[in-house]
Amino acid sequence: MTLSAEAYAIIEARHSDPFHYLGPHFEGDRAIVRAFMPQATRVEAIGENGQSAELEQIHEAGLFVGPLPRLATAYRLRASFGDNVVELYDPYAFPPILSDFDLYLLGEGTHQRLYDKLGAHPMTIEGVPGCAFVVLAPNARRVSVVGDFNGWDARRHAMRVRPNGYWEIFIPHVGPGDHYKFDVTGPHGESLPLKSDPLAFAAEVRPKTASIVLDETRIPRPVALSEPVNAVSAPMSIYEVHLGSWRRKGDNQWLTYRELAETLPAYAKDLGFTHVEFLPVSEHPFDGSWGYQPTGLYAPTSRFGTPEDFASLVDACHREGLAVLLDWVPGHFPDDPHGLASFDGTAFYEHANPLQGRHLDWGTLIYNFGRTEVANFLVSNALFWLERYGVDGLRVDAVASMLYLDYSRPPGEWIPNKYGGRENLEAIGFIRRFNSEVFGKFPNATTAAEESTSWPQVSRPIEFGGLGFGYKWNMGWMHDTLNYISKDPIHRKYHHDQILFGLHYAFSENFILPLSHDEVVHGKRSILGRMPGDEWQRFANLRAYYSFMFSHPGKKLMFMGCEFGQEREWSHDHSLDWHLLEQPKHLGIQNLVRDLNAMYRTLPALHELDCDPAGFEWIVANDAGANVYIWIRKGNAPRDRCLVLANFAPNIYHEYRVKVPFPGKWREVFNSDSAHYGGSNVGNAGAVETLEGLIPHLNLTIPPLAVIFLVPE
Repeated sequence: MTLSAEAYAIIEARHSDPFHYLGPHFEGDRAIVRAFMPQATRVEAIGENGQSAELEQIHEAGLFVGPLPRLATAYRLRASFGDNVVELYDPYAFPPILSDFDLYLLGEGTHQRLYDKLGAHPMTIEGVPGCAFVVLAPNARRVSVVGDFNGWDARRHAMRVRPNGYWEIFIPHVGPGDHYKFDVTGPHGESLPLKSDPLAFAAEVRPKTASIVLDETRIPRPVALSEPVNAVSAPMSIYEVHLGSWRRKGDNQWLTYRELAETLPAYAKDLGFTHVEFLPVSEHPFDGSWGYQPTGLYAPTSRFGTPEDFASLVDACHREGLAVLLDWVPGHFPDDPHGLASFDGTAFYEHANPLQGRHLDWGTLIYNFGRTEVANFLVSNALFWLERYGVDGLRVDAVASMLYLDYSRPPGEWIPNKYGGRENLEAIGFIRRFNSEVFGKFPNATTAAEESTSWPQVSRPIEFGGLGFGYKWNMGWMHDTLNYISKDPIHRKYHHDQILFGLHYAFSENFILPLSHDEVVHGKRSILGRMPGDEWQRFANLRAYYSFMFSHPGKKLMFMGCEFGQEREWSHDHSLDWHLLEQPKHLGIQNLVRDLNAMYRTLPALHELDCDPAGFEWIVANDAGANVYIWIRKGNAPRDRCLVLANFAPNIYHEYRVKVPFPGKWREVFNSDSAHYGGSNVGNAGAVETLEGLIPHLNLTIPPLAVIFLVPE
């Protein structure tokens, strides 16, 4: 028999529309079926009534054709592979998966539930259970699903192409737990490395890279928090955690999500944190990237368990009253061959020009934010984590690298925007859309930007020209204050402005004060490791610095280990040094953080107006010689006031006179020099009465290298 060009295209796995040839068709008025089953020696078509008809083998590669007993909507094929006989439904007999409305929204780039349509979805079609696969590869010549179920043979399940380059197929009998990838032929007929599913909900543990079929609709939804926790008037104290190195077990083995669920939420709650923030949990191939080079944006990393296990961790946090924030990375992605790089043989997710499409610092690729499908992919991913796993907010990494076309690039090695400027207009549009859709669908959630420049209005509404984030990390405050506190106290009077400067712009954004993972790696030393002086002074400095942070306007973020004074730099390959808590000086730091969180949560003056200039008033800002700063924090109620005195010198100051807004008794509710924290117990015996006079004043004792809080009776 002379075979058609179409038949050879099927045999050679290069047919761009296999549904046009395979499956049920009419030849004249005769119903026939064509099946391609490599290595099969015999194939029969079985009708709904059990009648069978043998198909003729027309090519030894496994191409069969023959009549159908009756044009059935769900006929079966009985195939013999030597002595092994199997019955299966023909994937080329099933209708399209994407509806016309889906295709319209996808083409428009407004499909907010991309994850309901693309990827792998177990379902039943025409009474037959199986799995629908859909992937976007607009420039590919051919795409096939390969996996456990077809011997990773790209000839077996070539997909149907729909408008705008969406490829789809329903494969009967495939279900949860099956491993798969996409075999893509590029636009010039080139064979690409097997690609993981960009919308896979689960993946193999690295170094393996296959996607795993998961019925994510069956993942138990974490219980929701009963109250809004992200408002600017609410206390937000965030415990930042790298799941792989918080604690380890046995021979330096990771804790699983479920093991973390048994310990981490209770620990964070005991210390008084209101939120936990996880470094990126999206699947990533390289441990040393800490998750910041993700390849599977829709899959919780399999290092610590299954997606169901991750949901149990979120649920455990919520049951302890802790909000969950995820570090989210739309700023770049790695060029691993199984990932998004050159996904369909072209620069689809990225820019083709390396002056636009590659980060020089990290060796990673930059999303093409101006491409409709890419922006839709990323925005849908943000909504996915909020909906499917019930997380309470997203912290967006490396926003500055998205905003500036010349980010970390020498002159002449970047491409200006259409106006000749350095602003990435497409990224700005994407960021505003992301924030608009997040807050539109999840008004109690929040977003936070790690934005390290002076870009204006990062956390201001889009309608007023802002980017629309809920919060911005205050990187300037972090750098200035760490620089100040790391200096010997004798030199601090020359750097007095480093504490003052942050208050000039403290209310220009809704700020989070971060002591993050980036400040305890790469030779920077731990936070404790930066403290000057002898051992007593080092710990006193740390206590004073943390107390200053918790009394400064802005929400708080502290990386794991900082709460007990980790001595060494953080390493993602090892557990925190929990044994340090056997030493009273480290236990004292932990006690201090617990009490600071309690003060921050229970005193409205310390959180209600965190982002409002009405919540702050300087009392003493110019005593550089003594290294003393004094201010008042204010709440909404007239007597919700907290007087804060910070002494960054190792001297005790007696009879330090301070004006206050109300006469009467002021209670000393917190003293970082308390012996409970490892201090020298210098203070004001619990309370002080104002002096007589027209303007109320207090005569105070200020302890060395310490911060004290006083509130009116």
